[in-house]
Amino acid sequence: MNTSFIFFLFIALFIFLSAFFTVKQQTAVIIERFGKFLSIRHSGLQLKIPLIDRIAGRVNLKIQQLDVIIETKTKDNVFVKLKVSVQFMVVKETVYDAFYKLEYPHDQITSYVFDVVRAEVPKLKLDDVFERKDDIAVAVKRELNEAMTTYGYTIINTLVTDIDPDIQVKNAMNRINAADREKTVAEFEAEASRIRIVAKAKAEAESKRLQGQGIADQRREIARGLVESVDVLNKVGINSQEASALIVVTQHYDTLQAIGADANSNLILLPNSPQAGSEMLNNMVASFSASNQVGEMMKKNKKVTPKKAEPKSEEPENISDETDEI
Repeated sequence: MNTSFIFFLFIALFIFLSAFFTVKQQTAVIIERFGKFLSIRHSGLQLKIPLIDRIAGRVNLKIQQLDVIIETKTKDNVFVKLKVSVQFMVVKETVYDAFYKLEYPHDQITSYVFDVVRAEVPKLKLDDVFERKDDIAVAVKRELNEAMTTYGYTIINTLVTDIDPDIQVKNAMNRINAADREKTVAEFEAEASRIRIVAKAKAEAESKRLQGQGIADQRREIARGLVESVDVLNKVGINSQEASALIVVTQHYDTLQAIGADANSNLILLPNSPQAGSEMLNNMVASFSASNQVGEMMKKNKKVTPKKAEPKSEEPENISDETDEI
């Protein structure tokens, strides 16, 4: 008797406690009575009739993510794998539709993602797939929203998180990219080389110009110095020929001194004997004297002698005038 009472008491306590249940935050519980929908219970402590009401299921109201990997081909016949991440959730007001209308939501979402991606990607080339992945994501979201709203789901966002073409295609793209960068480097190096060549040519031209200007200034100053030296020598009774000869001899010895000052010089000035200076001076003085004598003789020959009388006529006079002018 006592044992039976304890047993029935235990059963009664179990049934009583089964009438209470708790629902977690962001979760909805479906209650059915004899297999028919009764109510939706939300977070907190809830009560149901034991043995009559039962918990048919729980619906997650949090934002969920489903990653879908699709393999398709592009417009230029390149097979590529895309990873599309779909973020979705059940609307609180449409828990009934989400629980009763759709049994496998993940499979349904995956099917729609496959359908949209395989409709959009074949329209694009591989490069365009990378550039317009956001357009693909927007198309997937639009199509999913239209389809899943009927079942109580809303699509928060869709993201194309990975685009993975075939390994050979990736290697070819890397080679193209490397070749393009090498081309750019070669162009910059060629431009830099051209700039260096132009700058060097300009520098050389400027150097030659300044060098020529320096040589011209040097020769002008030398000529001015020679004129001044001749003037000074003339003042002490040395005529221009002797002064010029003396200056030439002086420069001769200055040149010999400059050659001897350089230990590594291979230049030899001929004649370079001790008598060379005096012989040069005598020869120059003699040449100047001879040139003066020749000049005097030419002056004497240029003197006009009396001409014989000739019959007057216009034509001979004209001929004579033309001859004199010639």
